[in-house]
Amino acid sequence: MLKLTGLGLVFGLLGCLNAAAQGNVIKIGGRAPEIVLPSLMGDSIALSSQKGKVVLVDFWASWCAPCVEEQPELKKLYNQFNKSGNAEKKFEIFGVSLDSKKPAWEKTVRKYKIKWIQVSDLKFWTSPVAKTYEIEALPFNVLLDKSGTIVGVNLHGKELENAVTVELAK
Repeated sequence: MLKLTGLGLVFGLLGCLNAAAQGNVIKIGGRAPEIVLPSLMGDSIALSSQKGKVVLVDFWASWCAPCVEEQPELKKLYNQFNKSGNAEKKFEIFGVSLDSKKPAWEKTVRKYKIKWIQVSDLKFWTSPVAKTYEIEALPFNVLLDKSGTIVGVNLHGKELENAVTVELAK
């Protein structure tokens, strides 16, 4: 277990170093490439099914310590902007896991009581989605407006909260 955490830290540190290298296809003002992957329940979910909502596409993995550390902040953001029982949920998080083992992914989702959409092809770094989104490090995210246009890349903390607030006000 300690080994996995250490590995996650290494990937996280590499992520910080490589974050600036992102971005030939994924640009602010561009259209988000489609993602259709299986959920934990096995049903395929398309990113385009969330059109009409402000969507945070969150790329993460259970072995990535910085990603796991960020889950409580994402949970706070989700609870703040996606109120249960509200028929007009205008904010969604579309979590894309780059795990390779379903039990580890599933365990982390349960442990942190993650309520938002979770999908993965369990292909780790060889996932076609990771290549399409030019992901070189985790955590990585893309914020989409209600039409599916990219309005933010790799936003975290207060900067992410402010961007979601601005997009929901439009």
